[in-house]
Amino acid sequence: MKYELIHRTDKKISPGSDRPLGAVINKDGTNFALYSKYAKEVYLLLFDIPDGEPTDIIRIENRTDNVWHVFVHGIKANQLYDYKVQGDYNPKEGIRFNEKKLLIDPYAKALTGRFKNTENLLLAYDANSPEKDLVIDNRDNTHTIPKSIVVDDSFDWQNDKKPDIPLEELIIYEVHVKGFTAHQSSGVRHPGTYLGFIEKILYLKGLGINAVELLPIQEFHIRDSLINKGLTEYWGYNTIGFFAPESSYSTKSYPGCQVNEFKTLVRELHKAGIEVILDVVYNHTGEGNELGPTLCFKGIDNPTYYTLKGEEDEPYRYYINDTGCGNTFNLENSVVMNLVLNSLRYWSEEMHVDGFRFDLASILARVQGSYSDKSAFFEAVSDDLVLKNVKMIAEPWDLTTYQVGNFPLGWSEWNGKFRDTARKFLKGDKGQLRDLGWRLTGSADLYGDDERSPYNSINFITCHDGFTLYDLFSYNQKHNEANLEDNRDGTDDNNSWNCGFEGKTEDINTIQLRKQMIKNAICCLFFSSGTPMLLGGDEITRTQSGNNNAYCQDNEINWFNWKLAEENSDTMEFCKNVINFYKKYTILQCRRFFTGKDRDADNIPDIGWFGENLEKPLWDNPESRFICYQLDGSEKPSELGNYHLFFIHNMEVNSHVVKLPRHEGMKWYRVIDTSLKNGDDFLHFGHEIIISPSDEYKANPRSIVVLLGK
Repeated sequence: MKYELIHRTDKKISPGSDRPLGAVINKDGTNFALYSKYAKEVYLLLFDIPDGEPTDIIRIENRTDNVWHVFVHGIKANQLYDYKVQGDYNPKEGIRFNEKKLLIDPYAKALTGRFKNTENLLLAYDANSPEKDLVIDNRDNTHTIPKSIVVDDSFDWQNDKKPDIPLEELIIYEVHVKGFTAHQSSGVRHPGTYLGFIEKILYLKGLGINAVELLPIQEFHIRDSLINKGLTEYWGYNTIGFFAPESSYSTKSYPGCQVNEFKTLVRELHKAGIEVILDVVYNHTGEGNELGPTLCFKGIDNPTYYTLKGEEDEPYRYYINDTGCGNTFNLENSVVMNLVLNSLRYWSEEMHVDGFRFDLASILARVQGSYSDKSAFFEAVSDDLVLKNVKMIAEPWDLTTYQVGNFPLGWSEWNGKFRDTARKFLKGDKGQLRDLGWRLTGSADLYGDDERSPYNSINFITCHDGFTLYDLFSYNQKHNEANLEDNRDGTDDNNSWNCGFEGKTEDINTIQLRKQMIKNAICCLFFSSGTPMLLGGDEITRTQSGNNNAYCQDNEINWFNWKLAEENSDTMEFCKNVINFYKKYTILQCRRFFTGKDRDADNIPDIGWFGENLEKPLWDNPESRFICYQLDGSEKPSELGNYHLFFIHNMEVNSHVVKLPRHEGMKWYRVIDTSLKNGDDFLHFGHEIIISPSDEYKANPRSIVVLLGK
């Protein structure tokens, strides 16, 4: 593809405006605005088809405060466009302009599709060459780069209202848009798409969840190194379009249809009372390090968008890589931070999403390169009239720092300590009791000293990154051979237990023990103070065959096999029942940390801790794997009246006969015992079995028991 980069168009053009950035339609045409501080010339290229040559090349003459802008009359929705930017090529100083590289708009609201790997044109530099990126790559990439699309924001929202569910009532289901319905067993009309997802909303509603946390759906780039091995960037943590919904999850019925199809998904989830939380990746982009491709930011304004480093004679050649993904987005620069804030506002206001989970969120809050809970980013979010009312959830760590418990007021966090302690206790590790006490009660040691509440702890035992719940109790080691890295990738620190046999087995006793352990984990998750997050598919015992880093597997390793919903209906029903129990007994959704004090003058503390004979727990005995506690349900009034809940966590290999507290006029009933057979393991409301004798209960090995006092 050869064409000269000279101005040629018959369209009427005007200076236009420097705000807002991106492509914005009005009745007469479209305004285009692009920020570049160091560029010498900027060209807007228009296309009729994604793979064609440009129909128009418009040299942008107008520049205001480093924003290049032009208004093109007659341009309407669905117009395809991209940019070329001219300037110096001096990688040692961090300057990487290259007029041969077509660049997508950082503010593009839709792209025409994937970046193409044709003849490895995206692999810009030879890692084995002594000059590497110091020599400019003069290959034109016009036919490998998707085109940005001018988008009309109008949509029939049908009076959509965000559910606005309080965090303490939220039940999060982490799930991949494509993987949820891609398998042939899903039976949906449009498998692996936003519209296909809609057909499973009734399933989600029946399960009892009220929020989906979608793995990244902003347009992402697939690295050449994966494509060349027949793999892909399945999880999507390699964003390149922060305003654009991922095009591959659309029906592809027309260019840009992903925008309206995603909006339709959000609208229909809201109709079902289900919130939408997006997993967003603002810590890095898909352009990689100095050897990576030039797709957008690198060719538009490299020193502004990325944090750079180097040696004395080449101070800005290399990329700081605190993310482990090749580069780090420079949010300490106001231009970059404003892009992130504008992106968040767009998804909240225009796309109607309810919240965000920030991948490697500690990267976003840098002050002179180090994490700070008083960073400009946090201040901007808290002061923003739109964002301060949106749910903000942090993954509070990156390659350089671990900040669980250290995010500011208004933020919730993935509680990695809950995950680790719960896994260790459930599999029977020593010395977990004291830490378990903190985790079961909302982690006041992490969130109680800065005016936050138990629900700011997002509790999880499994997530996309690591073993599924079935695999957690089926594998002692990772099995990532399918990733083609000789099983070197992925963590070795899994805190898993295979129940005596590695992997799939036909042994009935092992199968039963694994199901019991899964039920224990579900109980531990939902009966702990905080906001529970369930990994999608854990309720039907989805397996990844021991792969704990399945980021590159767009196949049955990751996809939901819906046949499991029938084969493991007992586990699914147990999970559904636990969720309903969690909702009914509202003391489990407490806004305040438990204190051990009698706060409602009924002579019963809000929480009481016990050993097996009602004595004090053996908190510091490393051999103890047993704990009981009682919650006073009258602390949070409901239509159920006064009630008490008594929990027994016995991860010993022996049974314990547990003495039960006595309360005048009250009797204990069994609701849950994970050691019992299907049908007896959970008893529905009104069908609980009275305990006899009334003052004790035998807790079987490796079980969790829940008793109701009424």
